[in-house]
Amino acid sequence: MRLDKWLKVSRVIKRRTIANEACDKDKIKINNRFARASTEVKVGDIIEVSMGNRQTIMEVLKVPEGGNITTQEAKEFFVITSEIKLSDEI
Repeated sequence: MRLDKWLKVSRVIKRRTIANEACDKDKIKINNRFARASTEVKVGDIIEVSMGNRQTIMEVLKVPEGGNITTQEAKEFFVITSEIKLSDEI
């Protein structure tokens, strides 16, 4: 599954267009490399999302096959390994 779609389906990012923009602005990494929206997500991948003043690192546990996904099912797609509030200071 494409990264932008996985981020939306797993409810990490609310809309797919926002996920696309985040990828274009180098806000998303997979396995320590900046990722494009079209990058395929696999079980075991480490995804880093830097949005606003927060960086979240998660491990992919599941990639959905398709269909409608409930909120409860979406929580099973990843586990957050680290969440860091970035400083506002430069």
